[in-house]
Amino acid sequence: MQNLTVLGMATFVAGPRLSAVDTPPAMKIQRHELANGLKIVVAEDHSRPVVNLQVWYHVGAKDERPGRTGFAHLFEHMMFRGSKNVGPEEHMRYVREAGGEVNAYTGFDATVYWETFPPNFLERMIWLEADRMASLEISDENFKKEREVVKEERRNRYENPPYGAVMEDVFAAAYKKYPYKHIPIGSMEDLNHATLADVRDFHDTYYVPNNATVVIVGDMKFKDAVAMLERYTGKIKRSAKPVPRVTATEPPQTALQEMTKTYPKAPLDAVVSAYHLPPMGHPDSYPLEVASAILSNGQSSRLYRQMVYKEQIAMSAFGQAFSLEGPSLFFGGAIANQGKSIKEVSASFQMVVEAMRKQPVTDEELDKAKNQILSQFITGRESMQSKADFLGQMAVMRNNPDLFNTEIENYRKVTAADVQRVCQKYLIPGNETRLFLKAGTQGGAQ
Repeated sequence: MQNLTVLGMATFVAGPRLSAVDTPPAMKIQRHELANGLKIVVAEDHSRPVVNLQVWYHVGAKDERPGRTGFAHLFEHMMFRGSKNVGPEEHMRYVREAGGEVNAYTGFDATVYWETFPPNFLERMIWLEADRMASLEISDENFKKEREVVKEERRNRYENPPYGAVMEDVFAAAYKKYPYKHIPIGSMEDLNHATLADVRDFHDTYYVPNNATVVIVGDMKFKDAVAMLERYTGKIKRSAKPVPRVTATEPPQTALQEMTKTYPKAPLDAVVSAYHLPPMGHPDSYPLEVASAILSNGQSSRLYRQMVYKEQIAMSAFGQAFSLEGPSLFFGGAIANQGKSIKEVSASFQMVVEAMRKQPVTDEELDKAKNQILSQFITGRESMQSKADFLGQMAVMRNNPDLFNTEIENYRKVTAADVQRVCQKYLIPGNETRLFLKAGTQGGAQ
């Protein structure tokens, strides 16, 4: 799951100007669908003897019911607790004994399980995934054990760090109706109240072949992969009812909303501003991503340069754009320097954003931001896993795996005028949720 590290944002260094000749070679993408609804997306890549296999279940935090949050992430853990023919933790052991790597992650929109391994083990990995798709062991013992693991993860990542609750608080405040209001980790209260019956019902609803997409990239043959999947997963029954989809819509925000929260463990005050954005793949999402890079990517970004270096009003400035299947979000902010007013810090932040609306960004800034994004596109297509990650995202979140070969052009076409236009449309006070985060008793200015 994406997570914002408030005190340690990554620094991105712009590379040389990239042109069309730097476009990664197009992949030949092949598709198939089994009678039970399981989708298969394969790209043969014989450049090295490695295969990455991913199973995407189209279920994430947004699909959870109020009062039953955290279930998608809980199943990320439960899926390694054993099935009819595989004992607890044996799935991981079988992959590692083959010389491979294995893991999983949960987001707002999907849960993904993956393995990277030598190609002669493809059948074993398909069998492992099929066994747990068909016969996951959802016992009371496994449920309670993994629930405690998830609760400990929540404490370590969100409750104990000084600013760990920022992401949770921002999403809860920014969204009124859409179920991005809660983040994938879920609430402690909901985890405590969950029952075995709740968990089994969630599994039976979403962990079904007609809600899954198998993505395979690497040194294998499409026909062999399809034959193996047909053999091991073809007899798994699809769900009797259609898989439920989110029908809620987020009402447009028309006025600035401000909130104040106290963070007892925080040493300094902070401010965060969040803005609603269109869904992933919307034409405006590409210049907005470029704008986000100019504003917040690293220590050379506008926010960091102005607030940390020039004014010295903040000890850190940060930002992150969440491009989601539904209504998306950008949020940025800063942690105040000792003795600095949180209102001053907020005013400085707003000045930087206002400048993005008033004047087009410079050619240098535009080139740098686009180079950052394009460089990630190119270097991020070097491993089988990174190729499968993006292919799965296009197949599941955009319902078109062929976009793998064309998305890069949408960033190349972004102009300074595009960036200014989307800033004027979305990064405005009427579309903003502003959180003032007050430090604890040892913290900053009150």
